[in-house]
Amino acid sequence: MIRSSLLFAAGLALAGSACADSFKLSSADIKSSAPIADEQVFAGFGCTGKNVSPALAWSGAPKDTKSFALLVHDPDAPTGGAGWWHWVVTNIPADAAGLPKGAGKADGSALPKGAAQINTDFGGPGWGGPCPPVGDKPHRYHFTLHALKVDKLDLPQGATASLAGFMINANSIGKATLTGKYGRKK
Repeated sequence: MIRSSLLFAAGLALAGSACADSFKLSSADIKSSAPIADEQVFAGFGCTGKNVSPALAWSGAPKDTKSFALLVHDPDAPTGGAGWWHWVVTNIPADAAGLPKGAGKADGSALPKGAAQINTDFGGPGWGGPCPPVGDKPHRYHFTLHALKVDKLDLPQGATASLAGFMINANSIGKATLTGKYGRKK
């Protein structure tokens, strides 16, 4: 009986792994571990990019997905350990298969119906592109799409990115990640 329970548990673990392996996040604008283009770079703080959010596409989400949430985070930002939140989008409908380039407008007008943006570390909602300090090694920008077991996250008005991240992780049934890099010399 113990052996069959162990085999059953191992089978569930392998099935979960196979599902996780099939959930993919990609972008025509950002290649995995490659430098992020100036089009996506922030316009401010000494950076002169265009601050356009990249196009994102996904496939292979878990079958029980009821919505998606996107977290874009720079763990290398010199903030005392907190990193920097560049974009947080919640309540993306389960039938969405991506976000178009430019979807990160602060007013949310280019997002799928029902989706909501949380304030980033730039102080407001919407895409805030890379803008690391001059001379730092290139920073990593993790785009993590979570498949959620709920239709909508119940977040209070003015919720922080950290609170949203907590609620996203608490309701996540799968995730897919894409990482780009960006550094600046001047």
